Amino acid sequence: MTATLLPPPGTERGPRRWPLLGNLPAFARDPLAFFESLRDDYGDWVPWSLGPHRNVLVSRPEHAGELLGAVESTFKPTELGWAFRHLLGNGVVVATGDDWRRKRALVQPAVRPRQVRSYATAMVECADALAGGWREGDRIDVHREMAGLTQRIAVRTLFGSDAAGREAPISAAMATAQRELGTEFRGITLFLPPWVRTPGRRRMRAAVAVLDREIEHVIREHENASAAGAERDDLLSRLLAARDEQGGPLSRQELRDESITLYIGGHETTSTTLTWAWQLLSGAPGARARLTEELDRVLGGRLPTYEDYPRLTWTQQVVKEALRIYPPIWLISAVAAEGASIGGRAVPVGTSVWTSPWSVHRDERWFPRPEAFRPERWDADAPDPVPEHAWFPFGGGPRACLGARFALVEAALVLAVLGQRFHLDTGARRTGVFPGLTLQPAGPVPAILRAARP
Repeated sequence: MTATLLPPPGTERGPRRWPLLGNLPAFARDPLAFFESLRDDYGDWVPWSLGPHRNVLVSRPEHAGELLGAVESTFKPTELGWAFRHLLGNGVVVATGDDWRRKRALVQPAVRPRQVRSYATAMVECADALAGGWREGDRIDVHREMAGLTQRIAVRTLFGSDAAGREAPISAAMATAQRELGTEFRGITLFLPPWVRTPGRRRMRAAVAVLDREIEHVIREHENASAAGAERDDLLSRLLAARDEQGGPLSRQELRDESITLYIGGHETTSTTLTWAWQLLSGAPGARARLTEELDRVLGGRLPTYEDYPRLTWTQQVVKEALRIYPPIWLISAVAAEGASIGGRAVPVGTSVWTSPWSVHRDERWFPRPEAFRPERWDADAPDPVPEHAWFPFGGGPRACLGARFALVEAALVLAVLGQRFHLDTGARRTGVFPGLTLQPAGPVPAILRAARP
């Protein structure tokens, strides 16, 4: 049935392409608007090009689901440039084939629900400490506050106490790496060979050198503690203890790569999700009132625990709706291998097939009034059920984000802790977005702290 939804080969329409550059100029100006325009102007299967590379954008949920499910079989992960590789190394997000399967098997146990439960205490304690320093009437930058909070949570759950006091250089280096990666991905430097040294690449090298130094320090501290017989319950300790089927551990480089990957998943994505959630709640008094009611009913003034998470259904829906409107991972792509197809239609080998959570999540066919913040669309008895694969902020298929459960629990528990005491009044204006490695606010998100209850 889905095959009939696609135009016959040779009849597809797409945007005008410039010699050598293809559609790079339009993509670089505003990739989010570019993807939406491809969908709106040309349909659900649109050929376009990034420089000399052949691409197709698919925008139907079932086609996105096919693409996500076929990665590691008839599709292969896309090489996203020097900066992406330099930051993430060959971690589980980048690795392919048997190497990916080995690394996923080693990393996955550290972020299973049972383990996330053990990290919930740190999430709540860090959020409570932040709230304890806030005062009604204070003016804050929501993004800065949420980034600082999720950084402390990430450092504590990933590295334990050994990284205490090292948050500042890690944060500054990661911010630089994030910015330079986004700039390279949207520009001509994406096509330059690795040996070309641009000012942006020099900044990226310096930032990654800081991250490497800080992570190496923490790994050594863990090894020394382990040799002394100390037992730890953080993610890095679990990675150090992990063994593959042959009894082999992760190498030093692999520990570094997976630490960076887990840090980004536990800090960058959750901080932006929380920032958007507070901004969206500020413009939706009804949704904010329903959040207050749920927190009062479920928690009764006490701090939440992991056991409360299933009962915080509206809180979860607020997070889910924020992830719909502002998905941290805003694009996904894979390269067609032999036998690749989408919707029953063969995809030529070497073609990059792209799908954009940003574009699909904002399609009125799947989400009526897509620009509106409506957590009630996720009610169990909602009149317009969301189609399968229409919501995929963490990807899907075999390469779905390993840290999705961690991020969802963290965002809900932080909202519960802070939301019991404060309303973050950001006013009616929505901050713009910057599509880097993750979808970030384009600038500060100012707010006035109000009491949660008048």
